[in-house]
Amino acid sequence: MLETTPRLALPLLTAGQAQKEVTHNEALICADMLIQPVVQAIGTGSPPTNPEPGQCWVIGESPTGAWTGHALCMVCWSEAGWLFASPFEGMSALNQSNGHIIRYQSGQWVSGDVNAAQVKIGGVQVIGAQRPAISNPSGGSTLDSEARITIASILTALREHGLIAA
Repeated sequence: MLETTPRLALPLLTAGQAQKEVTHNEALICADMLIQPVVQAIGTGSPPTNPEPGQCWVIGESPTGAWTGHALCMVCWSEAGWLFASPFEGMSALNQSNGHIIRYQSGQWVSGDVNAAQVKIGGVQVIGAQRPAISNPSGGSTLDSEARITIASILTALREHGLIAA
């Protein structure tokens, strides 16, 4: 019989278990930590001196003290002490220190990257997939150097933002 849930490792009650409230309460604390998680910071190496119940962090690669052996885990302080959650592919949280969404991907925490097919504001697409390259203006019977400079500047900005290929 399983002792924890497969994805979030929440503790399960077992038949005939004494003091089921302890296991149940631990599961609720884990759920509170892992559902819509918010962390104080990522990459922290040592436990803070005065954490408050419910505060969470993502541990760095070389943890010390009570965090030793829990590299890259999400950790939360509770009245019962530190509670650790091993990261899994796709796990995400909000980093309160900078407002970035962090995601566990390919064995590391990634901060600030947004992967999307398009961006909409007010239901209107403002950014989509990158378009093919556009060459700078050239040729023509009438040369307008100011217009060419302006168009070239616009194209440069679009390339630098990745909206059109270089």
